Amino acid sequence: MVAVRLGLTGGIGSGKSTVAQLLVQAGAAHVDADAIARNVTAAGGSAIAAIRATFGDSLIGPDGALERNRMRALAFADSTAKKKLEAIVHPLVGLEAARQAQQAVDAGHRLLVFDIPLLVESGRWRQQLDRIAVVDCEPSTQVARVAARNGLTQQAIEAIIAAQAPRLHRLAAADCVIYNEAITLDELGRKTRQLAQRFGL
Repeated sequence: MVAVRLGLTGGIGSGKSTVAQLLVQAGAAHVDADAIARNVTAAGGSAIAAIRATFGDSLIGPDGALERNRMRALAFADSTAKKKLEAIVHPLVGLEAARQAQQAVDAGHRLLVFDIPLLVESGRWRQQLDRIAVVDCEPSTQVARVAARNGLTQQAIEAIIAAQAPRLHRLAAADCVIYNEAITLDELGRKTRQLAQRFGL
């Protein structure tokens, strides 16, 4: 049987990571684009030499990893810096994601979940996926969850939300939506299992 490639996305604080873990519990393989991106920009990561050559030593920390906070500030201030970083990191993430996906197919997984926070924004993932699932909730809920989890200010969280694809764009790209608003973890689990069943698990 051919494995289904499901793209999973959602705004910050939507519960996307929780849904990804629930899908793994249901038997899916998990390809985490964010984790791969952190890996390639960690000390000794495959993106570090190109980042150093493009941005200079100031963006590389004493530990040899990307200075995330400094890079984030630069990317917010300068959209060309963001594009340059993406041009380095995204192809490397794509290669590793493809390797992990093939490994999962070889292991017999019927559902591959590509966990991609910026799926809608990147524009490069859609043609590689069979379906897109969006985890959605109200913006006020996103702010409350992230504030409780990360201790960020409302202003900082709203800036992150504003930098992501608008909610309506995500929903327009969705083949299926899990609405994670005012429900228990058990109810979220039930909705996620229903989604998994749709794709053969």
